[in-house]
Amino acid sequence: MTEVIDSALNIEDIAAQFPILNQRVNGVALAYLDNAATTQVPRSVITAMSQFEQHDRANIHRGVHTLSQRATDDFEAARANVKKFLQVPKMHELIFTSGTTDALNMLAQGMTFAISGEPLLRAGDEIVVSGLEHHANLIPWQQAARRTGAVLRIVKPDDQGRLHADDLRKMLSSKTRVFSITACANATGYCPPLKEMLRLAAGAGAMTVVDAAQAVGHGKVDVEDWGCDFLAFSAHKMYGPMGMGGLVGRRSLLERLSPLRFGGDMVDWVTFDDAAFNDIPARLEGGTPNVGGTIGMSAAATFMMNLDRQALATHLAALRAQAVAALQKMDGVRVFVPENSDAEAIVSFVVDGVHPHDIGTFLDEKGVAVRTGHHCAQPLLECLGVGSTTRASFAVYNTHDQIDQLVAGVARAIKVLR
Repeated sequence: MTEVIDSALNIEDIAAQFPILNQRVNGVALAYLDNAATTQVPRSVITAMSQFEQHDRANIHRGVHTLSQRATDDFEAARANVKKFLQVPKMHELIFTSGTTDALNMLAQGMTFAISGEPLLRAGDEIVVSGLEHHANLIPWQQAARRTGAVLRIVKPDDQGRLHADDLRKMLSSKTRVFSITACANATGYCPPLKEMLRLAAGAGAMTVVDAAQAVGHGKVDVEDWGCDFLAFSAHKMYGPMGMGGLVGRRSLLERLSPLRFGGDMVDWVTFDDAAFNDIPARLEGGTPNVGGTIGMSAAATFMMNLDRQALATHLAALRAQAVAALQKMDGVRVFVPENSDAEAIVSFVVDGVHPHDIGTFLDEKGVAVRTGHHCAQPLLECLGVGSTTRASFAVYNTHDQIDQLVAGVARAIKVLR
């Protein structure tokens, strides 16, 4: 049973629910600050998945025996619970995927074919993508444009890594068919003017897509409030299992997507010559699903719903503000999007004369786990004039002492390596 967490966010008690955090790395207490890549999982998620594997493991939708029926009930209950967490409106549906990348590929590729009638994307259409994106929200659209003859256009960020709604407004036209944007840039933590840009794109008649991979762990995803047509997310960014996620979509549009996986459970009937496909969501969930992962993701959603999400936002903002303030005092350190009102839970920085990989290695020796590299966002970092950065990212279980540990490690690395 999931523990209900007090709204005061007792960080020590919360951290105690994550077994992996209770360890030392290189002789030092672990400060896990790589949450933009993968958050850790609480004991409630581990227990939920273990209970399924030990007591209810069976294939779903296909059996009349008790275990199959229990597994099916658990699977569909998980769908309902995750929809509740994401505030999915009635006209939308949730398709289970292996994560954000799978969801965005399902969407972009599914738009290029048609089971019947016209595909959602055709030659001459325009696809507009923001310049903040993870490769998973860029490459699928590149390929969709090439496959269909559509035109891909990019809303470029300014030299500070920010987007401006006016730039999108000038780009939109009657040809704009898709607008896709992240809710939070994984390389910098920057949060664009999302609702305004979605409103502009929808007003121009475009289908709107949100990559919520980073935002989902901050507890701020609200499909109904955002009004987007599609939203992609990953469980492993929201204290859930790896290899699990979803695509939320407007049902009328999901019904027009061509399935990527043809086979079991997504069909209505089959002959040697033809087949008819099942209704949404089954049509887009061909094959044996990750039932245990689905149950784990639902448990993670419950864990997050039991948090005071405003208190979570305040906590993450305080951690970022502390890190930004300390890093900016160091000579030769450049922090991207330093204004905390414009960013969430991520601090990305470079140090003059020191390679990010060297800083990351040095921090690991001091027990601090961060991410270094281009963060699968090479075009954005090129706009910012850098090849790679050091990125620290924060979650509910991180503490101000761990920010001090990070800052001390960076200062020591600069002294030794520069």
